[in-house]
Amino acid sequence: MKLRTMLAGTVFVVLSATSCAPGPGSDAPAASTGPVETGVPEGEASLTLVSTPESGAAVKAIIKAFEAKHPNVHIAYQDTNYDDYNKSLNLSLASDQAPDIALLNSVGTTVKDNLVRDLSPYAKAYGWDKTYASTQLNQWRVGADGSTLGEGNLYAAPAGFSLVGVYYNKAKAAELGISAPPTTLAEFEAALAMAKKAGETPLQLGNAQGHASFPIQLAGQSADGAEAAAKWTFGQKGATFDTAGNRAAVTKVGEWAKKGYLPKSANGTNLQSATDKFAKGDGLFFVDGNWDAAKIDAKLGKDAGFFAFPGEHATAIGTSVAYAVSSRSEHPDAAAAFLDFLHSAEASAEQFKAGFMPADIAAAKPESGTVMADIVAAWSKVNADNGLVGFNNNATATMNDKLTAATQELLAGKTDTSGFVKAVQDEWAGTHG
Repeated sequence: MKLRTMLAGTVFVVLSATSCAPGPGSDAPAASTGPVETGVPEGEASLTLVSTPESGAAVKAIIKAFEAKHPNVHIAYQDTNYDDYNKSLNLSLASDQAPDIALLNSVGTTVKDNLVRDLSPYAKAYGWDKTYASTQLNQWRVGADGSTLGEGNLYAAPAGFSLVGVYYNKAKAAELGISAPPTTLAEFEAALAMAKKAGETPLQLGNAQGHASFPIQLAGQSADGAEAAAKWTFGQKGATFDTAGNRAAVTKVGEWAKKGYLPKSANGTNLQSATDKFAKGDGLFFVDGNWDAAKIDAKLGKDAGFFAFPGEHATAIGTSVAYAVSSRSEHPDAAAAFLDFLHSAEASAEQFKAGFMPADIAAAKPESGTVMADIVAAWSKVNADNGLVGFNNNATATMNDKLTAATQELLAGKTDTSGFVKAVQDEWAGTHG
């Protein structure tokens, strides 16, 4: 699967706007509508929620919990497979039968076409800026041009989160004399060298779909810092991929390939095949997301560990299950109340059961000594440093394809650091200028 489809299980709810908001098809994103009412209004309210099947189980349970607290609100659930959902969402939101609640997998043209409501008034009223770290909330802020992210008005509220870091095999680490996860890039590289010398696969990797971009992004942003890295991912004017951190990261991954720290078959191996290999014991380290934790835990059990990528800054790659409000809903206040419920203890517990990091970290209660316990610890560390950054491959509609080609050329020795950085930045500039 492509990098941008990894969160196929993510459910985004779209709820709607009042009649004073610009209608679908107007030229500019809808502006803030001023003060709003918090809480569930009196009287009956029926909402429709559309989603994809992958996250449906968690959302169904969240709906039940919400309806139990607010019996005057009824939310009907529908789902569609991931590909069809993304293709049809804008048409659905623009129709007379638009859903009140809908999954938003990316901003796309949804905001620019005024299909979803500006949630800034609700964010202020409910205090979402105090509930969520800015790097979590900013992923759903959209500028006046309708495409620049990370600034401007807010169009979705987060629920569960994904997290990309480093899995490791504790048993192999112990055999190599590594008693704790590395905390610096130098320690990480020393461990790679030790594994290579011992005849182990130092860093398991599948790059058929460009997943070598994960260690490149993690190494780059851990040096540059999340705030600077996010500006580029968000497409903000003046940002560049040509930074000291990214150059060093590209150079490092290229060197790792030359030194034999990566599997020779990496360019012909997809992510799930690499996951299977690591889960069966092939590899000391493996850069991947929490969505594969259950598969890895099922095979490695107590030998599976996880940590945030080592570096100067505690950062991670990730995005959220997030929900927005449709411009056609007749019950925006009830819809916004549901969005606010997404960070409740009940909703967070359901998201954690589904494999996502919850908005309320207190709801994450993994068994001690498990890989999920390590993931929760890494999540807490990253949040403490406000270090979550969106996926680089989502910086433009075609960045995933560019990163796949560029990383494959890098591992094959067909491009160097300058060539890689230029190719990626040129791709970005074609969209963002």
